[in-house]
Parts: sequence; C-alpha cells; structure tokens
Amino acid sequence: MLQPNRPNPDEMLQRAQAEARRESRGKLKIFFGASAGVGKTFAMLESARLRKREGVDVVAGYVEPHGRKETEALLEGLEALPFRWQEYKGVRIREFDLDAALHRHPQLILVDELAHTNAEGSRHAKRWQDVQELLEAGIDVYTTVNVQHLESQNDVVAQITSEIQRETIPDSIFEQADELELIDLPVDELLQRLQSGKIYRPEQAQLAQTRFFRKGNLTALREIALRRTAERVDAQMQAYQRDRSIRDVWPAAERILVCIGTSDLSQKLVRAAKRMATGLHADWIVVFVQTNDSLHLREAQRENVARAMRLAEELGARTMTLNGVEVAAEVLDYARQHNISKIVVGKPEKPRWREMLFGSTVDRLVRESGVIDVYVIHGEHDDTEPQTVIQSQYWQRPERSPARAYVFAVGVILLSTALAAIMHRVFPTFDLANLIMFYLLGVVVVAIRFGRGPSVVASIVSVAIFDFLFVPPNLTFAINDTRYLTTFGIMLITALLIGNLTVQVRLQALTSRLRERRTQELYDMSREFASLQEVDQIAQSAARHMGEVFESNVVVLVADPREKLRAIENSFTLDEREWGVAMWAYEHSEAAGSGTQTLSSSRNLYLPLKTSNGAIGVLALQPKTQTAQTASSPAHWFTTPEQFQQLETFANQTALAIERAQLSDETEEVRVQMETEQLRSSLLSAVSHDLRTPLAAITGAASSLLDDGVLLKPETTQELARSIYSEAERLNRLVGNLLEMTRLEAGLQSGKLVAHKEWQMVEEVIGSALTRLDKALAGREVKTHVPADLPLVPFDAVMIEQVLINLLENALKYTPTASPISVSAWVAQRGVIPGMDHNAIIVEVADHGTGLKPGDELRVFEKFYRGNQADSTGAAPNGTGLGLAIAHGIITAHGGRIWAENRPGGGASFKFALPITGEQPSLVAGG
Repeated sequence: MLQPNRPNPDEMLQRAQAEARRESRGKLKIFFGASAGVGKTFAMLESARLRKREGVDVVAGYVEPHGRKETEALLEGLEALPFRWQEYKGVRIREFDLDAALHRHPQLILVDELAHTNAEGSRHAKRWQDVQELLEAGIDVYTTVNVQHLESQNDVVAQITSEIQRETIPDSIFEQADELELIDLPVDELLQRLQSGKIYRPEQAQLAQTRFFRKGNLTALREIALRRTAERVDAQMQAYQRDRSIRDVWPAAERILVCIGTSDLSQKLVRAAKRMATGLHADWIVVFVQTNDSLHLREAQRENVARAMRLAEELGARTMTLNGVEVAAEVLDYARQHNISKIVVGKPEKPRWREMLFGSTVDRLVRESGVIDVYVIHGEHDDTEPQTVIQSQYWQRPERSPARAYVFAVGVILLSTALAAIMHRVFPTFDLANLIMFYLLGVVVVAIRFGRGPSVVASIVSVAIFDFLFVPPNLTFAINDTRYLTTFGIMLITALLIGNLTVQVRLQALTSRLRERRTQELYDMSREFASLQEVDQIAQSAARHMGEVFESNVVVLVADPREKLRAIENSFTLDEREWGVAMWAYEHSEAAGSGTQTLSSSRNLYLPLKTSNGAIGVLALQPKTQTAQTASSPAHWFTTPEQFQQLETFANQTALAIERAQLSDETEEVRVQMETEQLRSSLLSAVSHDLRTPLAAITGAASSLLDDGVLLKPETTQELARSIYSEAERLNRLVGNLLEMTRLEAGLQSGKLVAHKEWQMVEEVIGSALTRLDKALAGREVKTHVPADLPLVPFDAVMIEQVLINLLENALKYTPTASPISVSAWVAQRGVIPGMDHNAIIVEVADHGTGLKPGDELRVFEKFYRGNQADSTGAAPNGTGLGLAIAHGIITAHGGRIWAENRPGGGASFKFALPITGEQPSLVAGG
C-alpha cells in the first residue's frame, strides 16, 4: 500500500513518458495579448535578440512589423528567411516558407501571427499547423496570438465586439505551449498608441476606434486575456505539484467543489454553489460519491442525483462521480489532488444521536480539511426512510418481504440457541463465553443474507435468549451477578458491530462484482472489436454487449457518405418521428430523446457516436421493459449516475471501432488503387518497348516493300519478309504471354484454374518442347539427361510443355550464344522437397551463363521482373518479364514447386517438381 505522500509509480511512469515526448519536440512560447498593438511582436523580437546573444541559433521565419520602425529596427542583425510568394486570384501573397525553415533547421524560429490562414495551395490551411510541424521536427518556436483568436472565446468576443473572428486556433495549441508570456497595456495607453499611428495608419485608426477599439471592448478583452493567462499558470502550478507529489493545497486560485447527495434539495445546493462561484469568479466542480449504500437507493433518490448532475452541467459546472467507502475521505482526496480551495456541502438534518453513533460526513470534512474552507449550506439532509434495493441482472437475490426477513432472522437465532443448548448439555463444563460464539455466528449469517435491519433484531434477540436460558437464574431475565451486565453489553455491541461490518463487506463485494462485470463487458467488447473488420460486425457486437449490460434494446445507426443514417443492428423499429430525433442527435452531436433536454417526449434515448472528426452515427436505446418511469428519463434505466457515464464510454468505444473500420476500408481502397496504378505503370513500362520494337520493325520492313521508287533485290525482299514474319511471331508470343498470365491469375484467384492431369511420360513432353524450339536452338548444344525408367507422372501436357518452353527461352535469352543448355529429370523421394508429402519428378533446365544476382532467386518469378543482367547480345534486358511468372502459375496449379538457384560451376539452374499422386497405371506390352 502506498504511503499518503509517496508518488504513485504509474503516475510517475506516465509523467516520465510525457516528459520524454516533450524532450523530442521543440518548445513553444506564445506571446499573448488582448488585442493588436499591445507589443507582442516587439516583445518577441526583444526576447529573440536576447537568446541570440546567449549563443542560440535564431532565425526570423515570418515577422510582420506592420510598418512600425521600432519593430523593424529589432529585426536588424537577425537572419530572416525569404518569403514564399503565392499566387491567389491574380494577387501575389507572401507567406511563411515552411520547407525553407525545415531545411535551415535553426534552434529557434520566429513565426508571427499564429492564427493566420495560409493562402490556397499551401501545405497546411493554417499557420498553427506549420508551427506544429516545426515543433515535431525539434525546432523551438516563438509566436504571437491575441485572445480573440482562441476558438473557445470566439462567441464571447463576438458578443462583446459585434465582430466575428474568422481566424482562430484550437485551444489545445494554446494549452500545449511550454511558456506563455502575457503582453499587457492599460487601455488608455493602448488607445493613445492607436491615436498616434503606432498601430494602424491614421485613416484605419479612426475607423478602428469607432468599432473594435472602443474602451469597453478593450477592457473586456483585457479581462479575458488575464483570466486565460491565470488559468494557464494555474495548470502549470498543478502540474508542478503532481510532478513533485505535493499533496497540500496551494490556494493560488479559487476552485469550488460541491458535494451533492440523494436529497430532493440537491438542486438547491447546486444553485447556491453557482452563485458563490459566480461571485468569486471561480471554477466549480459538482461530485457525487458512490458508496456501498448507493446500491440501496430509492427511485426518487436516483432521480434527484441525475437531476442535480444535469442542472450542474447546464450551469457550467464540471461533474464527476467518485467511488469509495466513505464520502468524506473521497471528497478530501479529490480536493487535494485538484487544488480545491473551498468545499460546499449541505447541512445535515438527521438526529444528533445518529451522528454520534454512526459519525457525520460534515464533521469529518471540517476536522480533516486542513487549509480547505468548508461551507455548510442549508438544504441538504439525510433521508432516513426505509430504502428499497434496486435489482440488477448482475446481482439477483431472492425477493422476500421485510416481515419474512425478520422472521428468518429470529429463526436463525433459535437455531443458534439449539446448537448452544446441545453443546451445553453434552459438555456441562462448556464455558458460557463459548456459547456466545454461536449467537455471533447467527448474527453474521443474518447480516449476510438480509442486511442491517434483521441483523440488529438478531443481535437483540440473541442477547435476550442467552440471558433467559443460560445465565443464572435460568428461565428468567433476572440477573444475580452484575458482571453479566457487562457481558450482555459487550455481546450486544459486538453483535451490532459484526452485523454492520458484515453488511458493509457484503455490499462492497456486490459493488465490486457489479463494477467488475461491467468493466469485463467493456473489455470483452473492446477485445472483440479488435478482431472485427466490418462496420456491420462491430455494430452487431456493440448492440449485443450494450443490450446485455444496460438491459435495453439497441439500434446502431451509422452515417453513409451522403450523411444519411442507416440502421445496421435493428432490435426495434423507428418510426418517422424517431428517425427525426436520431438525425437531430447526429447533426448536432448531442444526446437527444428520453430524459434529455432535447425532444424529451421521444420513447428512446439517442447518443451520438462521436470521434475526433465529428459524429459518425447514433446509438438508440430502448429499455426492454418500458414503463411510464423508464420512458420519462434514462436515469430510471441505471441504478447510479456512474452507469450513465459508462454508457457514454461504451458509445465512445463503439464510435472509435467503427471509425477504425471505415478508415481501414478507405485505406484498403487506396492500397488497391495504388497497386492498380503500379501494375498499370509496370505493364506499360514493360510492354511499351516490347510492343513498339516489333511493330517498328514490321512497319519499316513493310514500308520498304511498298516503296515503288526503290527496286529491291529478291534476296532483300525475302529478308524483309522474314523480318516481318519473325517480328510478328515475337509480337504474337508477347500478346500470348500477357493473355496467358491474365488467365492464370484469374484462375488462381477464383480457384477455377484446373490442370487436366493425365498420366504422362516426362521425356515425351521434354522432346515436344525441344522440337517446338528447334529453330531457336539451332547452333546450341542441348544435353538431356532423362533416365529410361522414370515413372509416369500426372500432369497437363500442354501446360508443362509451356513451362519448359518458357524456361528454355529464358536460358537462350540470358546466356552466351555458344554456351550449352542441359535438360535433366529424376525422381525425388518424399520429404526431400520441403512442403511436398509425395514422391516427385524434378525437371531441371540449366545454363552456363552469368547466373543470378543475390536476391533474384525468388524475384525472377514475379510479374514484370526482368532482372538487371544483360541479354545474350549484351543489350539491356527486354521482354515483359512474364515467362517465368507464367511457369510459376502453372506449376502452382499442379500443386508443385518451382525455384531457381546458381550452379556451382557457373550459370543458373531452374527446377520444378511435380508430385506423383494417385495410383500408378500399369503398362501392358502389345504383341
């Protein structure tokens, strides 16, 4: 167990990882102001010049001095990158040159006007995106921005100044700044600078003073800038406290924590806290602490909590649900972790004796709060009425009336009495203190089974029966020995304490089991999502898991590219009105329907499936057993507010999984398009030259024959005709190879490529292939090594003949003209060739050329791969590179294997193996 002030190892690891990420990035410093003219650029340049004097490599990437001479003077002596000029609608616009900055890669670069919108055609739409890339490259950046350019302040500034800012930056960029420097001027001094022409030209200054630069506007903007700076500094202070595990509260800024309960006056407490937060200009957080007793909430109590939470969110508070055993301990721990300066709780109205007996949350908060102020406001009271247990599918117990529970408690004590009486009769010397253990055991059984009320009754009854039966004088409640009074008191207190503790442990176990089951469901769903690729599968899985956890019918609606919702998993039907509610939730990315503030008359609850890119769909839930209560508010569907938050967690996980699947589909489409383009480019580059070469030869020879002005000799005419025939044959082989490769690929992918196998003799197909290449092999020495006793092999003779022809043509093409070629065949026993479980015939075509380059042994069988070696004429390699790929496809269709390797004596060897499967036919000799 961690000591109170000892750092948490997990938090330390997370901080170390975050620090490592920050170290690899550049540092961002923002010079922040309320409006133009306060001197942000001037301060940035002064700071940059100071860094330059310290030896830092400083470059001005983009600085806008706005014609101010004192600002331009500070640029002297600083290296400045040239502007990038961009044409836009006939106008040349100067922009920051991001590529030049990355290439120069200084230690520190100045980039003015962070909220600037780049001209069309730039790499990024916004300058802050340029800055992000610089930071990722490890370059420190100084930049400037005004408060009206923060996205979160856009509406507020527009309301104050009646002008909408079109150029904004995300607040996340502002919050990620490593350093923030506020550049501030009093309003009167700023207006004086405006009138003296130090901000705008005189004609522009006069217009600005009547519109934006009014004193009221500037005062309001200055207050907003000061507040945002204070918030940023406060966040840095909290980070400092976390990094150094400082648990004490530093009340540098007011922050209010409001602790609500289950009373119907919780909303009154929230409103009072809102007034206090407004008066103090403080952030405020509303929390509900979920303890073991939260499982014993009446319907009205749970509705009170839900209403108070919704009211707090509407009033601008942050809401949290905490989990723990004791309310005061959880509230104080959260307050210290988040530097809370004030805690607001309701004034309890329960009897004083109950506070003395069971303790008071308010008293403990006051005693243990330390430097934190505790405000107790009238309105919150503890409800002491009996509570009905809300049943859950993960915690079912037999339904018994309270009367039966008390009767059972008395029965258990009577059983304990019987056991004690037997022991007392069998063992007369059995000590009375040992008999008490039977009663304590009975109290524990009652507490485990029926809770606190029956256990209290069991405790009192056990003391009375023990006194009546076992304490002298027997069969009377009279007590002769006053020492037994102490025994009875201790026995009663012990029984009450044991019963109470047993109930608490039981509730803790039930609560933990309930949370564990829901967490397990979320884990199972996330793990299942990891193995699913289709959006429909993910939606079905999400609907199934959420339907089980939240006891609801679920409909998952996903938006198509036209931003229309379609139901993927539809466990109930939506009418036209319900579809309208779902579309509203999708278009506005807000919850709608039953229990919300929007279209609350709907029968169902609609939650948007939100991602970083906006809503991608809607989750519709309807309770499986819908009543008037469950139709009025989703709070009736869940036993605690934490469950509603868990529903949102399930929805978020579903949204992320669907987005991943959609991105995966888009990525696959892009990959297929890229491969298609690459294949098209490879085919065009491979085929264009080989198609043009024979066509050019045919065209040239034919034009010579058709030229009437030239008399050709007969032998010349015959030579031209032979050239036309030869090139036409070459073109025919090329087109044939392309068609054959297409047919083979289509057949292999569809599984429809069938080799018509018949029992054949290998030597016959080798002889047929050599005969077809008789002219091409003229002048070559071809050696064959085929044993006469080779067995028959099942194969498609036409296909295998094509394989041999392709291998022989490859040898002819890439070996010297006079070098020999050998063709061999032999039997390989089972297990010799990896991956083949049968005997096989191996056929080899070997040459005496330059051999294969390292790494080409496998690549030569790829489509369009032609290697780098020169052909037999010494020219660069040509051809489509399909011959060996076709051979590979044919052998694969036969269930065989083909490979290439270099020969020890030089040259390359191409081998393929055909399995000998089935029963060998018998050959009968004729007479």
